[in-house]
Amino acid sequence: MTGPDQPDIDFVARVTAEELRFSEAPESRVEFSGHPERDSASGSVRHNLPGSVDDGVTYRRIRVDYRIRSKIVEPARRRRRS
Repeated sequence: MTGPDQPDIDFVARVTAEELRFSEAPESRVEFSGHPERDSASGSVRHNLPGSVDDGVTYRRIRVDYRIRSKIVEPARRRRRS
């Protein structure tokens, strides 16, 4: 994952499970919205869990490491009129 250097927020989470099964594969997405503007990135590293899971499949000994990095982008200063 790439992201801003020296982020204001650097959030890291790890999820583990002995077994995980989806009766219906979820749809997911990540959005960054609002103000002030930000330079943001997110990503995950999965172990024993594919990027796109299948309905009804049992995944074993899974681990997901997830990270969000975000830095507030200061608005450009307005030029003074002479």
